[in-house]
Formats: sequence, structure tokens, C-alpha cells
Amino acid sequence: MDTPIVRSFAPIASPDARILILGSMPGDASLKAKQYYAHPHNAFWRIMGELVGAGPDKPYGERTRILQANGIAVWDVLRSCIRPGSLDSDIRDEVPNDFATFFATHPHIAHIGLNGGKAAASFKKHAARHCPEHAIVTTLPSTSPAHAARSFAEKCALWRAALPLGRDVSD
Repeated sequence: MDTPIVRSFAPIASPDARILILGSMPGDASLKAKQYYAHPHNAFWRIMGELVGAGPDKPYGERTRILQANGIAVWDVLRSCIRPGSLDSDIRDEVPNDFATFFATHPHIAHIGLNGGKAAASFKKHAARHCPEHAIVTTLPSTSPAHAARSFAEKCALWRAALPLGRDVSD
């Protein structure tokens, strides 16, 4: 049996976004729900709840509006790939998203947070050359439930320190 190609979602992004958070590819729970970070044990929405009030207690549409109001865009490095299950280590045949167009249409992106090692490796391989020269790129600890080496508090603190939320992007 052939493993099907999985495809990512359109970005959550307003034209004036200044922070871009990139995952690698949505997992099975997210693909089924058609929502970013839908797995109940993924820490992304809990972290966003702590940082900007976009927690998992709110409906998905409200969470995405809160992110946009705070200048945060969310997307994935990959447009498609072959991956049985949800593990990043099983990703193969990567096809990147169109970062040249994204950065051209979102000129205020000044910080890029890479959600985990696979997002960082795929970004470096496929998209870094399109990155705005002024952008600060940071690899963040993965919010995936598969990466439990750090506590939620540690992850949240590292995300808070890396992202210029509520302060000028030149900080």
C-alpha cells in the first residue's frame, strides 16, 4: 500500500505580520481537524495562551484572530510530503511552501520561530535563501507531544524569550 501525500494548510497571516512561526507539517490530528496544532497534547496553543491569550479554551477561529492581532503568522515549511503517521522523522519527499511569495507579500516579518528541529532543518534546506536579510531566525523547542524532554514551563519560557511579543521588533 502506498503512503499518501500529506499537504499543509494555507498560512494564518495578516499582511502586517511581523513574527512567523513555522512547523514542519501538520500531524494526523491537525490534518483531520483542518487546524494547526490540533493534537490535544501539543503545547502550541497552551504556549500561545500564556503569551498572547490565544489558549486552547477559545474556539479555533478566535485563537487565529488573536495571533493575527498580535502580528503572529503561522505556517509550515513544507507544502507536501510523504509521511505515514505524525512523526517528523518519517517525513520524506519534501516539497517546500512558496517562501519567496510569502516574504514578498509579508514584508514586515522580522522574526521567524522554527517549531522544532525538523522545521529548522527543512527551513535551512528549502527556504532560508528567501528569508529577509533583517529577519532573526530562532529554533524553538518543539511543541509536539513527541518531544517531552523539556517541561511546559521551560518551553514556554524559551518561546517567550525568543519572540518579541508586545515589544518593538527591534528589541
